[in-house]
Order: sequence, then C-alpha cells, then structure tokens
Amino acid sequence: MTVNDDSFTSWKNREEIAESMIPVIGKLHRERDVTILLHSRSLVNKSVVSILKTHRFARQIAGEELSVTDTLPFLQALTTLDLGPSQIDIGMLAATYAADERGLSVAEFTAEAVAGATGANKIERGDGRDVVLYGFGRIGRLVARLLIEKAGSGNGLRLRAIVVRQGGGRDVEDLVKRASLLRRDSIHGQFQGTITVDEAKNTIVANGNEIKVIYANDPSEVDYTAYGIKDAILIDNTGKWRDREGLSNHLRPGIDKVVLTAPGKGDVPNIVHGVNHDTIKPDEQILSCASCTTNAIVPPLKAMADEYGVLRGHVETVHSFTNDQNLLDNYHKADRRGRSAPLNMVITETGAASAVAKALPELKAPITGSSIRVPVPDVSIAILSLRLGRETTRDEVLDYLRNVSLTSPLKRQIDFTTAPDAVSSDFMGSRHASIVDAGATKVDGDNAILYLWYDNEFGYSCQVIRVVQHVSGVEYPTYPAPAV
Repeated sequence: MTVNDDSFTSWKNREEIAESMIPVIGKLHRERDVTILLHSRSLVNKSVVSILKTHRFARQIAGEELSVTDTLPFLQALTTLDLGPSQIDIGMLAATYAADERGLSVAEFTAEAVAGATGANKIERGDGRDVVLYGFGRIGRLVARLLIEKAGSGNGLRLRAIVVRQGGGRDVEDLVKRASLLRRDSIHGQFQGTITVDEAKNTIVANGNEIKVIYANDPSEVDYTAYGIKDAILIDNTGKWRDREGLSNHLRPGIDKVVLTAPGKGDVPNIVHGVNHDTIKPDEQILSCASCTTNAIVPPLKAMADEYGVLRGHVETVHSFTNDQNLLDNYHKADRRGRSAPLNMVITETGAASAVAKALPELKAPITGSSIRVPVPDVSIAILSLRLGRETTRDEVLDYLRNVSLTSPLKRQIDFTTAPDAVSSDFMGSRHASIVDAGATKVDGDNAILYLWYDNEFGYSCQVIRVVQHVSGVEYPTYPAPAV
C-alpha cells in the first residue's frame, strides 16, 4: 500500500512540528509584538490542529503544496533576528522563497524579506493607547474580545473602560450579567481566557486586564480623566449619534478621538479599512467604520474596478436578522421589521450601496442595493452584480480574485473559498470583511456576479479594530510587503 501525505504517520509527524511551533509563535508575540500569519491568517494562540488546518486551507486556496515542514524553517529563522513590532506572513515567505532564483539560504532570504522590522529599522514598542467602549452590545462585546486578545502582546491598545446604561437590580448583578455575556456567546462561543468580577472596583478583569464599568445615560456625565484615562479612542457601539454634532458629545476630558461602528452621516468620514483608511487626516477626531455590508462589498468592488473597470452595479444582501428586529410580531417604526425575525424573510433597505460613494469616491459607476433579512443569527451574503468595463472569463476573474486574497494589500479584507458545499455557518468567526465564493461566481462577457459571504458581526469587528489600530499609530507593517 502506498503511504500518501494524508497517512496517519505523516499526520503525526506534522502534528509534532505544529506543536513545536506554538511556543515560538507565542514568544514572538509576547516579547517582540510580532504576529505570525499564514496567508493573512493569524497563528497566534492557535491549537496544533488549528495550525494544521490553516496550512491545509491555505494550500487549497493557493493551489500549491504548503505544509508545516515548509513554513517551520522560516519561523526558526525569525527567532534569530532582532525583530520589532510587525506582522510576518510565513506562508508568503515560503511562497516567495520558492519563486526566488538567487540561491539564498532560508535565513538569508528571511532576513532580507523582513529587513524593515529589524535592527535600526524596527519600530519601538510604545506605552499603548487607551480605548473606551461606549455601548456593550453585540459589536461592543466582540470588539472587547479582540482588544483583550491583542493586549497580550502589549501592541498598543488597552481597553480601559466600557460605558453602559444602568441595568435592572443592584450594581453587582448588572456587572455580573455583563461579564457573563462577555464570557459566553451563543454564536461565537466561549471567551478564550478567564473573566472575573471585582465588585469593590466595579471592574471586569479579563485575562488580567482591568476594565472599568462606568454607568452613564449620556456622554456629558463622564469625566474619563477621573478614571486615569487619557488621550483615549472611544468606540461608540450604540449608533445613537451618527452626525458630527452628536458624536462630538463624546469628546470629553480624556477622549481624543471617536470611532462610530455604524454608518456616519453628513461630513463624518466613512472608513473601510484597506480601501480608504489612508485618507484619514491626522487631526480628524470623528470618523465612522461604515456598515458591515459596506465593508463586505467595497473591497471586492475596488478590486474589480481596478482590474476590469465597473460601469454599474447592484448589490442584493441576504442578511442575518439583528437586534433591531422583533422576535415576535410587534410594533416597529420601520416597515416590515416589526414582523417576527426568526420566522420570516423580511424585505428591507440597505444604505450600503449609497455608502460606496463615500468610501470609494473615484468609482463613478451607479450602484444600487436592496436587502432581505433571513432567519439566521449571523453571517450574511452579498450578491454583487456588475457590468464591467471589458469582457472577461470566469476563470480569469477567479484567478485574479484568488491572487488578490493572497498577495494584494486587500488580503486582510478579501478571502476566497473553493469549498463546493460551503454554507453560511462555515464563515462564523471569519476575520475578513468578505469571502469570495468561487463555486457560485458567474461571468458572462462583461457581466459578473460575485457571491460574497461575510460574518456581519465578527468580520466587521475586525475591520473596526484595524481602523482603531491605524488611527492609534499601532497598525504595524506586514512582511513580506503585499504586492501593489
């Protein structure tokens, strides 16, 4: 019998290698603030099986062999370098090394590829930037998880406080319930770590991070400097204020910038990380991360426009239901949304199409949009129908989008799947803004239809964190540098 790569013996060998990688990845993250990636997927705090599965998935997307035996030498080479805070993609290192014809050793090639993160070029670790969450609902708690996860490396973002309205009953009951909601989530599972409550200090302690819980019904009630908070970025997860005047109420003592996790109105910049985050002015104090759907469609729309040109488009979103809808039929100020969310498909509106102009002003093509809410709790799909500037083929479009997801500056925003039986639940926990479904893609001449999955909760929260990192000055460079 022929023993292939998937044999039990080979699996055990790869399992042993992956196990040896874990402490190395962890040490680089804790001591150097270096995040090890594999084709834009973080390997930090991952299990042995997760590391192996990530390699397998990357191999399927890249269309080439990729194993821990290929990436381990590059990880080992990184430990010999004087690295500063950065993100290093060992999948890309392995791929570019395989294509390099200069005969360099792995150590020489690695040192050259990450030269910007070593020696005199490296970024020095700073003291960190305070972050405050105003509102602690679905997005607020997921953003909190991400901030706590990143705090382990000291990468410059420190969740100092959350501001909430007073709940029912005694303060301690309110505190315990909010901590419990952070600890357990019906969709995203258990919090990865430990959470305790300090009643005397009115704090939630998550993985050693003390998070002050501040009760207030209005921004004007809070002086953040009284809690030792200074120069902080406040993330408004309530959506109660969306224009500059309303959001300016958050600019209280201790707060330097305000980031809204909903579409901004008026002259509030709507930012989609990866597309227009570099347009944020250094002195801008108020900005929006737009909507989850806008984040899902704008990166692939930009990619298609850059390569093929886009003359016009329409997006139809099939969106999971949200807390804005009713569990059972009841009054709602919006049409149709009063009908039971878990029992119906509900036709509604989306502002994502009109928001494209704010995030991608160079795209002059008219984009229309509509939406249907469906009875699933998370993960949505955007069907993007485009009239292109030139004719092409399905294979060409798929090859292009696959490469965009692997090597372009949009690789953290756009993912790619070839799974023939993919369904919505497969993408829960995705850290990308959207995932191109290769099997569903349709192309006919100058018409293209893209099916874009997106975790409208977690994927969007990751985009929010990327924006916060950028305006905080702690968005560390990635090596090897993405192809432009």
